Amino acid sequence: MSSQEMISSNETITSVPVFTSYLLGEWTNSEDFLILRMAVHLAMFIIIFTISVPIILTGVCYSCALMVLIYQKVNKLNSDYSSTSWDNARLVIAYILTGLGRILHGYEIHGTENIPHGPGLIVYYHGAIPIDYSFFLANRIFSHGQRCYSVVDHFLFMAPGLKTLLRIMNFTTGSREECLKILKNGNLLGISPGGLREALFSDNNYRLLWGNRTGFAQLAIDAKVAIIPLFTENVRDGYRTFGDIWPLRYLYEHTRLPLVPIYGFFPVKFRTYIGEPIPYDPNITSEELAMKTKIAIKTLIRKHQRTPGNLIRAVLARFVKQQKPDKGKHRGSESMFEISDKE
Repeated sequence: MSSQEMISSNETITSVPVFTSYLLGEWTNSEDFLILRMAVHLAMFIIIFTISVPIILTGVCYSCALMVLIYQKVNKLNSDYSSTSWDNARLVIAYILTGLGRILHGYEIHGTENIPHGPGLIVYYHGAIPIDYSFFLANRIFSHGQRCYSVVDHFLFMAPGLKTLLRIMNFTTGSREECLKILKNGNLLGISPGGLREALFSDNNYRLLWGNRTGFAQLAIDAKVAIIPLFTENVRDGYRTFGDIWPLRYLYEHTRLPLVPIYGFFPVKFRTYIGEPIPYDPNITSEELAMKTKIAIKTLIRKHQRTPGNLIRAVLARFVKQQKPDKGKHRGSESMFEISDKE
C-alpha cells in the first residue's frame, strides 16, 4: 500500500468520530437536544427512584429485624412474644416508624377518640403498600401505649429472618380461632377485607375489592365487639402498582403470586381518618354488618379523598394546613412499659 493510500485510509477512519462529534456538538448546542437530555435524565432518575421502593423497605425491615435479634440475645428472651419483656423493642420500632412517617409523608392521624381502650376490630382500606397502617400501629404504641394485632398475608412469614420481628409487632396469619381469642382477650385487631387483591389491583379511584367477604363481620359478631373503619388519604398516590395490566391480574388470580410491580415513595401527605365505631348488634347478620362497614369506609373516602387521586395535589397537600392531628400523650418508655423478668 502506498503512503498516499495509507493517508487516505487514516483520514477515513478518523473522519467518523470527528463527524459524530460534530453532530453531537451541533445537537448539544441546540435547545431541543438540551430539553431531550433533561427529559432522559429525569426519566432515569424517576425509574431509579421508583424501583428502589422494595429495596429500601426491605432494608428497613431487615435493619429492624437485626435490632430485634440483638435485643433478644442480649436480654436472653424466649419466644413468648406477647411478654412485656419485648416492650422496649416494640417501642424503639414504633419510634423509628413514627419518624419515617413524619419525614416521608408528614403523617397525621385524626379520630383516635373513636378507638376503644378495650377490644375492637379495625377494618381498613389496603393501599399498594400498607405503610400507612404501620404508621397507625406505631402511633398506638408510641403515643397511647396500646398494642394492636394485625392479620397479614401468609407470604410475609415466608420471608427469611423476619418472623421474630413480625411476631413481636403482633402480626398473625389469622385463623378464625386465633382472631377470636385475640379479641376476647381484650385486644384490638386490624384486618383489611380487600387484602392483597385490593393492594395490587385497586386504583386511584380507591375502589374496594372485597368481593363477598363477610368473615370479618362474623368475627366481630361472635366476639361481640365494635368495628372501627379506617382510611388514609392519598395512600394510593404515595405508592402505586401496575395492576391495570390484565396478564398480571390473570396470573395472580390463578397462582396467588404477588408479581405486580410496585413503585412510589412519592412524598405525598398521609392523613389517617378513623371513623365512628359500628357498635355490636346481636340482631344483625354478617352480610348486613359487612355492608355497613363497606359503606362506612366509602363514606370516609368520599369525605376525605378527592378522586381520582392526583400525585401533584397529594404532594402539595403537605403545605396545606387543616385541622390539628390528634396527639396522644406520650408517657415515656419508663412509665409506658415496665421491663419484667424473662417469662
